[in-house]
Amino acid sequence: MQYHSLADDIMIIGRTRLHVVANGTMTDQQYIDEVLLPHDRLFRGAVGDKFVFMDDNATCHRTLAVQDCLDSKGSQHLVLPARSPDLNPIENVWDAFGRQVAGRNFHLTNKNTLIRALTEEWYKLPQQLLDNIVQSMVRRVECCITLHSGHIPY
Repeated sequence: MQYHSLADDIMIIGRTRLHVVANGTMTDQQYIDEVLLPHDRLFRGAVGDKFVFMDDNATCHRTLAVQDCLDSKGSQHLVLPARSPDLNPIENVWDAFGRQVAGRNFHLTNKNTLIRALTEEWYKLPQQLLDNIVQSMVRRVECCITLHSGHIPY
């Protein structure tokens, strides 16, 4: 059985396409070539000098090759502590996406229909939801500092 994983990026004014990774494990080089380089340029162009790159501490994000790539682009990179879902807005996006997918009546016949259905649901996520999640980062960081890195109550 082949496994697949999904990659995505969000920002206040948009989102990238849902990226399906064959065999479920993204290498650092795949991450650089298929996600980081194309999206860094897109986001930097849309946001400008205030662009801050943030990832979720996945293994492929933490390699020297990825760090060198970010450094070579002059990217400001927000490094999160390990296992910090309160500070990672994509966790909230995945939650909303998962609930949306769970509510859909799938008739899956093969891998391609699954990918198509997931992609449709990805684009149905309201942009306002994504904007609100990104904009909540200031509050999340302030709360985390106040709680001395403790869990943020909701």
